[in-house]
Amino acid sequence: MMNSVVERTRKKLELTPPQILVIGFAVIIFAGALLLTTPIATASGQPMPFLDALFTATSATCVTGLVVVDTGTYFTKFGQIVIMLLIQVGGLGFMTMSTLVAFMLKKRISLKERLVLQEAMNQGSMEGIVRLIRKVIFYSLTIEFIAAVIFSIRWSMDLSPGTAIYFGIFHAVSMFNNAGFDLFGSITGPFSSLTSFVDDPVVNIVAMGLIILGGLGFIVISDLLEFRKHRKLSLHSKVVLSMTGALIVIGAVVIFIFEFTNPKTLAPLGWSGKIWGALFQSVAPRTAGPNTLDIAGMRQASQFFIIILMFIGASPGSTGGGIKTTTFTTLIGAMIAMIRGKEDIVLFRYRLGKDRILKAITMTMIALFLVIFVSMVLSTTEPRSFLMILFEVTSAFGTVGLTMGLTPDLSMVGKILIALMMFIGRLGPLTLAYALGPKVEKELYRYPEGKITIG
Repeated sequence: MMNSVVERTRKKLELTPPQILVIGFAVIIFAGALLLTTPIATASGQPMPFLDALFTATSATCVTGLVVVDTGTYFTKFGQIVIMLLIQVGGLGFMTMSTLVAFMLKKRISLKERLVLQEAMNQGSMEGIVRLIRKVIFYSLTIEFIAAVIFSIRWSMDLSPGTAIYFGIFHAVSMFNNAGFDLFGSITGPFSSLTSFVDDPVVNIVAMGLIILGGLGFIVISDLLEFRKHRKLSLHSKVVLSMTGALIVIGAVVIFIFEFTNPKTLAPLGWSGKIWGALFQSVAPRTAGPNTLDIAGMRQASQFFIIILMFIGASPGSTGGGIKTTTFTTLIGAMIAMIRGKEDIVLFRYRLGKDRILKAITMTMIALFLVIFVSMVLSTTEPRSFLMILFEVTSAFGTVGLTMGLTPDLSMVGKILIALMMFIGRLGPLTLAYALGPKVEKELYRYPEGKITIG
């Protein structure tokens, strides 16, 4: 009897994979915040206020990029390297990094660890999960290395070789992991991001390539690299690639049209600058935070459109946030099926299961509720326009990092709420709900079906 009680207690105390992910990310954030509060982390030598350090560590670990201070001027190299490591761990996931250590020590990956990896990578099964993690680590480090080399060569034309290499590594890690942190505040002025490279083809191509690859997800990258061998793509990859391409093209066209005559953004630029600027600001809301145009100077129509792009976000299994491109595609598919009087959602000749549709609706509704609720609260604590507040909240939820300039002036309540939104956005609302909610038990009975009038 005693043994059975102990066994039941042990099972209750045992953490589920979602709970391990939530606790793991929280521990990394607090560790990063403590490091950023040390005097050697700041250029002034004064300890950073803990709330600001916690906000910065959350933004880095959740690969967002919203900042209360300028990264390039406020932090020393030690502080900047701490931020870069938090971005790398947060982007790939702490379980991926711990698996890398296990590989190096030639340790076996346990069943429990595989379950957590499955949850972290948003996979439907454990089959091939360790093989996928190996690919994730290899692809990530290879892509970051190539981008760092190209950035270093380009920036060595303007900066000293040591600074160019350092900037190349930092920005390759930041952009591939879809974080908006940059160091150019020390070169072109605080919070300037990549605005001085608006018409630079090398910086634009490499930066956009990193953002897109980081936002596609490692499953899609693996699929693309193995296409020559298998000669086919999975349904997931087809949906992600088609929706990502559509959003980038539509976004670029919309921003180009609305900003073409805006004297604060595209109007002063030549044709190449206009095209690069519109394209980059369409790619950046894929949950990366660097910008080449002044976001605060854009027209409200463009700002609101970017909010929509940020809310959709990147793709599952990637370094980005948002409700994800697959969720958005499922919702569009459901709408088209309903309008056409069809019972099934069909994508590329495959029918989607009802559970996928319900999960997409649930994810979207939770996300909408969070964004609306936090925006309403901040509209009472922050003396700014509602559009600016909505932009900042959506940027935090989508782990984007684009800003209209509100973050540095946030109140204590604002910083806490935005930090929580970044945390929820990185883990995913459903993962957090599973972690905090009771264990799901199978229903023993079902209620009779009822009918209500819709529309």
